Amino acid sequence: MTTPGTVRSARRPGSAAATTVTPPTFTSYVRSRGPVLLRTARSLTSDPCDAEDLLQTALTKTYLAWDRIEDHRALDGYVRRALVNTRTSEWRKRRVETFAVDELPEPEPVPGPDPAEQQAVRDAMWRAVCALPARQRAMVVLRYYEDLSEAQTARVLGVSVGTVKSAVSRALAKLREDPRLAADIHGEPSPTPAAAPIPSPATERAAA
Repeated sequence: MTTPGTVRSARRPGSAAATTVTPPTFTSYVRSRGPVLLRTARSLTSDPCDAEDLLQTALTKTYLAWDRIEDHRALDGYVRRALVNTRTSEWRKRRVETFAVDELPEPEPVPGPDPAEQQAVRDAMWRAVCALPARQRAMVVLRYYEDLSEAQTARVLGVSVGTVKSAVSRALAKLREDPRLAADIHGEPSPTPAAAPIPSPATERAAA
């Protein structure tokens, strides 16, 4: 049995048998030894697709080092070492174990705020702010919508910082005590204003 690329020359009369070894090309080597090397790769991994990828990686490394390999009879050993080293490197890089499944597991949905609900809260807050007195409304808008400091708000409105602090404090107290705002935020029915009492006939005659 001869190694890949070995060619026996014809025996000449009166001379000993001569053997000439022709180095194989990379293409001829892969064509002749590919099936054997693939079986080796499959012995290193249980997934046929991973075995093919593993062999391709090892052959790529072999191709890059082809000109540096002096003894081409040791090519099988070089590729097998590349297979083992590549597979070992993959094991080290892999931090989690993989499993073959029929369906890809979907990640659990992460609960988050409902955009529609957030918009409803913003709208309710804006309606409550608009119901404030004009001076308090202006200070709340500058402080919390425009993100100005108390000193900046005071300069814009031409008042003292103390005035801004007290007015904003009163405005926030009104917002916290606003029953309609609380109902809108918590999704409860808005309270309706008390109905005016129906005057009795006697009351109407007295008023007349």
